[in-house]
Amino acid sequence: MSLPVRVAVLSFAHYHANFWTEVFKASPSATLTGIWDDDPGRGQANATVHGSVFNGDLDDVLANCDAVAICSETVRHADLIERAAQAGCAILCEKPLAATIADCARIERAVAAAGTPFMQSFPKRYDPVNHELKRMLDAKALGRVGLVRVRHGHYYGLDAAFANSWHADPRASGGGALLDEGVHGADFLRWMFGEPDTVSAISSSAMLGLGVEDLAIATYRYADGMIAELTASWSFVAAENSIEIYGDKGTALLGGVDLASKDFCSDGWLRTYSGGERRWRSSDTVPRFKAGGFHQQNALAFLDALVRKAHPAVTLDDGKRAVAMILAAYEAASIGREVEIRY
Repeated sequence: MSLPVRVAVLSFAHYHANFWTEVFKASPSATLTGIWDDDPGRGQANATVHGSVFNGDLDDVLANCDAVAICSETVRHADLIERAAQAGCAILCEKPLAATIADCARIERAVAAAGTPFMQSFPKRYDPVNHELKRMLDAKALGRVGLVRVRHGHYYGLDAAFANSWHADPRASGGGALLDEGVHGADFLRWMFGEPDTVSAISSSAMLGLGVEDLAIATYRYADGMIAELTASWSFVAAENSIEIYGDKGTALLGGVDLASKDFCSDGWLRTYSGGERRWRSSDTVPRFKAGGFHQQNALAFLDALVRKAHPAVTLDDGKRAVAMILAAYEAASIGREVEIRY
């Protein structure tokens, strides 16, 4: 792929398109060729904001770029990925990959047939504090881990306007807080601990009264007996710890890595307790989410992989397996019992 990489942004339905567009505009490795959106008003407005051009002809947009960044409503991912893959474009896709296993399979077939590079957006993979935590786990510094608790969410659901957004419409989103926010936690669990075997779950829409759940708790069981609890919500007013990991030699607590905790942690974001030392230690590492530039890392990593002609570090398979974890949790909540996760 010749430089600079010609990149188009497909849809500004998801706000993260703004962060990615900033990267494409600023990078010497990229040229922002334009913006497409199935909502012309939204597309034109964002093209104006970013000093770009809006083009409502998707075929023309795809014919004049090397890569696309897709930030549409979740249920439209598969259609846009198929079109982009057929045009031979490299693809960066917002999370979650899709809302159904059938759409994940469509995406797999399209990308495989075209042989085009594909990257799934999971920004937790690029946060230095998470890498510090992973090194700690890989070194068995906490010993055998028995319990992990991941709480990930925000407070946007408490804004009355949120009810009118596509996120709250199951026809566009495919799910509520568990799919939207919980998929971050699902990928985090896979990355840190591998894949769980089964899940039980419960969900509720009582807080916000939307057509999708605003709160869900999924409990994942691993083959070695470890339990991982994932809680996702759109109505966390404030919080501190986002991640809790309990081992037989120590404990790790991490805050400031989701919107609910971002403004309530000022230092000591990662704290670890050693049973041998019997004391808490605080890391000096500042989470990317706290320091700024968090969502931009996906676009930077995508461009870097294209420039180096390397495979993106976060793959389509990563996206599919995280979705499988979430969809299994929906099934478990629906039938009221633990179910096996089918990857």
